[in-house]
Amino acid sequence: MDGVRAVLAAIPSPPTGVYHVGPFTLHMYGVMLLLAIAAALWLTGRRWVRFGGDWDLVYRVTIWGVIFGIIGARLYHDATSWNQDQAIHDHWYGPFAVWQGGLGIWGAILFGVFAGAWVVRRSGNSVRLFMDAVAPALLLAQAIGRWGNWWNQELYGKHTTLPWALEIHGKTSAHLFHPTFLYEFIWDILGVLLLVWIDRRFRIRRPGLFALYVAYYCVGRTFEELLRTDPSNHFLGERVNFWVSLVVLIVSAGFFVWWQFLRNPAAPRAPRAPRTRRKRQLPWQKAEAAKQKRPQMAVPKGRVR
Repeated sequence: MDGVRAVLAAIPSPPTGVYHVGPFTLHMYGVMLLLAIAAALWLTGRRWVRFGGDWDLVYRVTIWGVIFGIIGARLYHDATSWNQDQAIHDHWYGPFAVWQGGLGIWGAILFGVFAGAWVVRRSGNSVRLFMDAVAPALLLAQAIGRWGNWWNQELYGKHTTLPWALEIHGKTSAHLFHPTFLYEFIWDILGVLLLVWIDRRFRIRRPGLFALYVAYYCVGRTFEELLRTDPSNHFLGERVNFWVSLVVLIVSAGFFVWWQFLRNPAAPRAPRAPRTRRKRQLPWQKAEAAKQKRPQMAVPKGRVR
């Protein structure tokens, strides 16, 4: 009976993350990344079309964003785990071997966002508006992608006896760990719902929603870094990614408060008289004009101390 309770009071890990289907080798970590990209593409497309945009731009941003996101993720991993990940040094191609694992979300977001912004700017659309369109989708992708860590049996937390503990394959039931992948999955899914609700309920100064997405994610990631035990460089007694998350949290939250509540935008310039016909308003401009009718997120009077 005690053995049954031990099994029920733990999340099992899969025996393997690699499956062979005929001549093909299926890596479940890669499958989860593909599902994450597909989900982000779907949600971004729906939001961008609702803003008045078109799917073609979403496809182009996805292609370039994914390519540069993978490059950035690997560069970040190599830079922060050079003396921790032995696989980097096993072969001459070790620093580029993304199929062996080792991707840093910070590099992925940074490089992917810059690549996507470049594509959006060249198309003549609003980079700020597109950043807010993609913000919940990025969080959704991160939530799904974390299941790849479950398949790989990696990035788990400290030992715990909680009922939802994660049992790693090959270790006894007494060696249970915090399922940090599950913590982040739940946190990110709740964040997706929260960001979508905020964007529908309040008038956000673009790209304020993107700043909220970064700040929200960093809150959960900072807590997660306190639990994780995988190899990592340390600074002042904490993991490097803990400090990165904390700094990004402060910067993104500070930017949102300043941008949304404190910044006084310059008075808009008077529109120039049209030379011939009145310039047709772009679809995303119409969507933004309609959104001005929504209540603006603001600090209630009398509550600032």
